[in-house]
Amino acid sequence: MLDTDRRLAVTAPFGQTWPGLASSRETTTNLDQLAAEFAQAFLADRPQTRLGLVAAVSGAEALTAAGWAGPCNYDNDPAKFSAVVRDWEHRFGARVVAVGCSTLHLSVTSPPVDEHEALLVAAAHFAFCPDNIWQGSRPYTLTAYAERITGSHHWDFWWD
Repeated sequence: MLDTDRRLAVTAPFGQTWPGLASSRETTTNLDQLAAEFAQAFLADRPQTRLGLVAAVSGAEALTAAGWAGPCNYDNDPAKFSAVVRDWEHRFGARVVAVGCSTLHLSVTSPPVDEHEALLVAAAHFAFCPDNIWQGSRPYTLTAYAERITGSHHWDFWWD
């Protein structure tokens, strides 16, 4: 447990104030091609992975349709997470590539490309999956996390 000053340092420069959403980015990359390439790389690193099919219009909707409980230690309503992923599908060209018991892996065709935009996306990731920041790579701050996702075409989430 961190004291108030240390918690606010993690979420600097925003502190306890929600900074709002990052702007949508125009997709110039083929969404399906990037998702397929990420899926191939994902499978190469994890050959024990198995395919699951869900009757849904999108990967975001598949999370709810399948009753995915990945973030159950954080929240038990998969529809909330589906809504966020659906928004990222539209704004950043995100595609669900893999899900696990407590993990979610997205390909992203239009990731943030500058510091300000990356900080806004990092704040959204923190609200979506605080473990990415609290228990991710050091230092455990939004600023450091924003640097890691700038230009990254895949976003990985895990809930402890």
